[in-house]
Amino acid sequence: MNYYKYAVTCPADMTDLLIGIVAQQPFDSFEENETGFAAFIREQDDSEATERAMQEYAEQFDFIFEKVFIPYKNWNEVWESNFQPIEVEDFVRIRADFHPAAEGFAHEIIINPKMAFGTGHHETTYMMMLIMRDLDLRNKSVFDYGCGTGILAILAEMRGANDLDAVDIELPSYENTLENAEINDVKNIQTFHGTLETVPARKYDCILANINRNVILPSLAELHNRLADGGNLLISGFILEDGDLMQKATKEAGFVTVRTETRGNWICRQLRLA
Repeated sequence: MNYYKYAVTCPADMTDLLIGIVAQQPFDSFEENETGFAAFIREQDDSEATERAMQEYAEQFDFIFEKVFIPYKNWNEVWESNFQPIEVEDFVRIRADFHPAAEGFAHEIIINPKMAFGTGHHETTYMMMLIMRDLDLRNKSVFDYGCGTGILAILAEMRGANDLDAVDIELPSYENTLENAEINDVKNIQTFHGTLETVPARKYDCILANINRNVILPSLAELHNRLADGGNLLISGFILEDGDLMQKATKEAGFVTVRTETRGNWICRQLRLA
């Protein structure tokens, strides 16, 4: 599919804040760079309203941006040029196959970022994995909701989970999860192409939802139905300014917050059934 890239030029100390603000628009993913960041949106999701909102943000926060059309054939090149390894302390390192290996990590995940890297926020991926490090996933069932490249499901299997489902609405992400599972020699992930409703209803010991506010909010009731007693729901992809809103919504949906992590302008929460 075709995409538009909104290339934002801004001071380095404004990057996290601006990504959080721009994330209110229907962008798929973001990548930081030396001059600011790039925000990617599917051609069919782009609109005059999105461009108008970006212009208003630019006037309010004093940055400039350029809108660039990216045909599907160039998408892989864009992601390969932007993608950098992610290191979560000494716990896990995520790299593409064109990056050299590194020692000193408990786990290494190799991905080919064909389409999208989760939400594209390294901060949210980092926090999700940080909390996963402290969960006992041995012989547990895990659901990666909005799997992107499949890295969270892959890590869950590396941590001992043996019954995993993953789903993404984007066909290239679905295909990329299958490819990355094979690259990392994980064999217990059943991957679906579609929405939450595409995945047969069942209970999970752990649900991973590193997506965004606009997807998580309407899914909370169904995620509650799918979480087993004593299980954990990890959510991320929303900004500090939405913290109170998300806290209220998750409480009303029947969850309690047991852990909150923040990194940059992003939040990650570990929830359980009330």
